[in-house]
Amino acid sequence: MTPGVILKSAAVWLAMLLVAVANGGVREKLVIPALGKTVGLVASGLVLCALILVLAYLGVGWFGKLKAGHYWAIGGGWFLATLTFEITFGRIVAGKPWSELLAAYTFKDGNPWPVVLAIIAISPWVCARLRGFA
Repeated sequence: MTPGVILKSAAVWLAMLLVAVANGGVREKLVIPALGKTVGLVASGLVLCALILVLAYLGVGWFGKLKAGHYWAIGGGWFLATLTFEITFGRIVAGKPWSELLAAYTFKDGNPWPVVLAIIAISPWVCARLRGFA
């Protein structure tokens, strides 16, 4: 994989991060108060998954045709970058205890975060397949 593809994949991940942060803000301010916690978390998670797939679909077109393993590596990189961001931001910036951070990975209150992470990881390969690149 070329340095250009690595930089492009980082740029797409940053776009995903911005979309996820905006989605989280809308979820907390509008969706959960209107729909309740469980429905709000599920609705927000589904919207975020759709947005991630759109960004991955566009990103794959920008990366061009690569080997299937490269798309898996990009997804793995996005997955690790997301985990690193979530844990670092949660602990250092938000000051959340480990128990609260780890609760997001248990589907508590309908939180689909593990599904979102899976979509992040597989989206480059899935979108490459859809576009006929892999």
